[in-house]
This record gives sequence, C-alpha cells and structure tokens, in this order.
Amino acid sequence: MRARVLVSTMPSPNDKALNANPVTPERDYVRRMFSDIAGRYDLLNRLLSFGIDSFWRKEAVAEAVKTNPERILDVATGTADLALSLKRALPDAEVIGVDFAEPMLEVGREKAAAQRLEVSLLQGDGQALEFTDNSFDLVTIVYGLRNFSDRDQGLREFYRVLKPGGRLLILEFPPPPKGLFGRLFRLYFLKICPYIAGAISGRRDAYIYLGESVLNFPAPEKLADMMRQAGFARVNYKLQTFGVSALHMGDKL
Repeated sequence: MRARVLVSTMPSPNDKALNANPVTPERDYVRRMFSDIAGRYDLLNRLLSFGIDSFWRKEAVAEAVKTNPERILDVATGTADLALSLKRALPDAEVIGVDFAEPMLEVGREKAAAQRLEVSLLQGDGQALEFTDNSFDLVTIVYGLRNFSDRDQGLREFYRVLKPGGRLLILEFPPPPKGLFGRLFRLYFLKICPYIAGAISGRRDAYIYLGESVLNFPAPEKLADMMRQAGFARVNYKLQTFGVSALHMGDKL
C-alpha cells in the first residue's frame, strides 16, 4: 500500500469557531515551541518517559479497536504516533490527523511514508475543526488537550464532529498524585526533564512549559465532569502507571 499524506489549505467551514479562537500570543508561542522541537520530539518522549508512553498509547489503541470505527480523527496528532498506530490496528479505517504545528506534521508524514501507512495529516486547530458535524466514529487526542487555551471549546468541537454513537478517547497527564511519589514526580517533571530535554532540543523553556501545563491540568474527575458538560455520556477514566497518565472515554449518544 502506498502511503498518502495530505496538506489542507482550505478555509474552515466553521467560521464562528475560528473567530472565537483567534491566534493569541500564548497560542502562537505554543505553536512555535512545538515547531522548534519537532525533530527531537519522538526521541525525547521515549527518553523522558523511559519508553512507557508507548504502553499508554497501546492501551488507547486497544480501546479504539473495541468500537471498530470506520473514520477516525486524531486531534493534536503531533508526529502522528497514535494516528499511525490506529491505522496499523484498523487498516480499513480512514485515519485523519490534525495539528497546528506544521513541522510536527512533516515528521509524521515521513514516518507514514517509511511505514507505508495511508493516513491524512492536515494542519488545523483542534478548537475550530475544519470538519462538518457528525463526521467521525472516533476522536482521539493524546497529551494535547492541556495545550488548548479553551479546553471546554475543544471538547465541544470533539462532540460536534463525532457521529451519534461515536466515542472520544483522551490520553493526558493529570496533576501528580499526593504523597512521596507525587513529590518525586514533580521534581522529575519540573527540574530534571527540562534540563535533559533542553540539552537535547535546545528549548529548555518548552519542557518547563510542559511540566507546568501538567500541574495546571484538571484532575481526572474534573476532566470527566468537563466531558459531561460538553455532552458526553458514559464517561469514565482509567489511571495508568500509578496515576502518571490517564485514559478518558466518553460517548456521543
């Protein structure tokens, strides 16, 4: 099978959502930050998580397979790790990934071509998705929701583009748990990770930001409530590796 990767330059049909989410200096900083670290992003993910992030993604793929989706949207796809994993697990499904950092997508396209996997990787904003209502059977987002300036808006967009009966899967880092493990995790995430990542990527500030974004992210039950507020039903979550990561699930009835 020949790999097919696409770039979208079409205007969004969802102009109201776009107007509601202008590119603020903060959002522009996040986009430039991810663009700058794109070439080292996969290496740093494996290194800083000791390879465990691959296991977390595998659990998300296992949940996705249960629903047997025909059309999948991976939001904040980055270098397309999850999108490519979903395509391998569901070869007959159409898999589309969107991300606002074009250099990340370029890395993803190279990986798709090397693995001979047919996916569509498009530049776009997860808070103003360029798709019509009821377009997808499955929407996924992996460690990207914390970077949204308006997470509630993002959740509403995910709900909008899902078909009735569709499912949302979110992988995210919740704030560190209490106790000794949580204190050690904070030390590692806020002090050690930026030092290592800065030496490799040249953008220490990017990993200081990422650590702080985890500390400021809603706790799992709060995120579950936000999903319900956006309209999702049968919302639940599963903690991974002592609560370092969490897999959230919700359905559009």
